[in-house]
Amino acid sequence: MQEILNMGQSRISMQLKELRQAGLVEDRKTGKSSFYRLQPAAEAHPQLRAVLAAAAAEMPEATSDQQALELLLRKRQDRMRLYFDELAGKFGRDYVPGRSWKALAEALLKLLPPQVVADLGAGEGTLAQLLAQRARQVIAVDNSEKMVAFGRELAQRHGLANLDYRHGDLEALPIADESVDLAIFSQSLHHAPHPARAVGEAYRILRPGGRVMLLDLVKHNFEQARELYADLWLGFAEVDLEQFLKGAGFREVETSRVYREEQPPHLETLLALGVKAEVTV
Repeated sequence: MQEILNMGQSRISMQLKELRQAGLVEDRKTGKSSFYRLQPAAEAHPQLRAVLAAAAAEMPEATSDQQALELLLRKRQDRMRLYFDELAGKFGRDYVPGRSWKALAEALLKLLPPQVVADLGAGEGTLAQLLAQRARQVIAVDNSEKMVAFGRELAQRHGLANLDYRHGDLEALPIADESVDLAIFSQSLHHAPHPARAVGEAYRILRPGGRVMLLDLVKHNFEQARELYADLWLGFAEVDLEQFLKGAGFREVETSRVYREEQPPHLETLLALGVKAEVTV
């Protein structure tokens, strides 16, 4: 916020404190960082939104602030993409939090064999290649062009003609509406700037009766993950994943902790499942 508004930290903190006391914003503390957002009730209030829009129109600084915000978001996305570009072809040789075969097995055992699977945030496609051995089609999506190129090369090398690797964003998936039977987020949702939007996209692409499977880290305080692994979120609480899924429209939602790493910082893995309701006539 200091970079966007070109203001000192103390001034911004004072203004945020006033907004919080007025019930307009809420904060979430993670380690040394604090994240702020509009209260849901305030965000949905039409009169407040109208006042904010009118105030922004009268302030010349609003345009430059918006441009600074867009620049910051592009830089953050570029930093994340660079991290994954550098990792292409290296997964499996270095430690990556939460990539547990036990957790994956626990999840897959809960599912019947699907027809069409979307691996969302697929990386180099280790899981996608396993699924492609049974599924009719696997659509693997990743925002790193180098990861996509690497995954396509592996699929071709292994003769997996039913593995379709696509370059795209978790919050704007390059997949048609209601064309997928199973959508999987395997340790990828914590890279989405707006996790609820990503889950909403999974709902969009699923056929009625389709299922979503979500594996991610339990909320933790391992701050180094932001720099080491380009994580935007330090995991999620079970209630967070439940809210994302139910908010998107999923039914039969269940969550469970399926793995705890033996080595410090003892990161844990969450499994969440949901079903898109059948169409009723």
